[in-house]
Amino acid sequence: MLMIIGSITVLVCVFGGYMAMGGKLGALWQPFELVIIGGAALGAFIIANPMSVIKKAASAMGDLMKGGEPYTKAHYLELLSLLYTVFKMAKSKGMLALEQHVEKPDESTLWQKFPHFAGDHHVLTFLCDYLRLLTLGSDNPHEMEALIDEEIATHHEERNQVAGAINTMADGMPALGIVAAVLGVIKTMASISEPPEVLGRLIGGALVGTFLGVLLSYGFVAPMASSLKARYEAEAKYYQCIKAGLLAYMQGYAPAVATEFARKALLSTVRPTFYEVEEAVAALPPV
Repeated sequence: MLMIIGSITVLVCVFGGYMAMGGKLGALWQPFELVIIGGAALGAFIIANPMSVIKKAASAMGDLMKGGEPYTKAHYLELLSLLYTVFKMAKSKGMLALEQHVEKPDESTLWQKFPHFAGDHHVLTFLCDYLRLLTLGSDNPHEMEALIDEEIATHHEERNQVAGAINTMADGMPALGIVAAVLGVIKTMASISEPPEVLGRLIGGALVGTFLGVLLSYGFVAPMASSLKARYEAEAKYYQCIKAGLLAYMQGYAPAVATEFARKALLSTVRPTFYEVEEAVAALPPV
């Protein structure tokens, strides 16, 4: 929704301001300038990136169109409740009690109680991998922290490849707008014998290329890259919340305290209060 609102604001302000100055929208209608800029930008994007990044970029565009915050307070409240449940089960029944949920997560009734978490295959695999290490006897929190940090950094780097590729495309669009404008000038020079009113229309059409290149870059594509980067930062924080809880539990803290460690890792805009978490875990069914 915010993406739609922002895009409409850009269009209304730019074209509305142009019309308010007495400009005519018909003069800006240069579809072939748009084909030159958009086509060249897309082609350069394909040249510059491997197929894996291109596929992820297509998927990322779908995420952007959905809009909304990727992780809200409700999502984190669910995650903290899940972590508390896992820690309590491990504390009361032993780590081996988690083995059946870790080895076959798709069949686990435990994860199904937390639908948003269970619906994210990557984060479910992330948690199950480290719980599996705990069931196998890994009990050194410092080594575990280094391993988790490395995985989060690698995952974050992969995700940022998409945002970086789109941002690079945005950086090149003003130059491609100049290419379109130069081609328009070449076309104009071929009609140099035409009367001034014809030449004026042709020159104006050529300049539209520069205008479109700058508008598309700074009005749409670059903000989309920034939005993706923000989404990936929020995703990394979700993983870091899990990390904080796991490490606290490994250091011997009680389930409630380990969950509080995880809560403290969150940004204030999405962090549930201590009492909200306490109320949520109190309502959980017994494990």
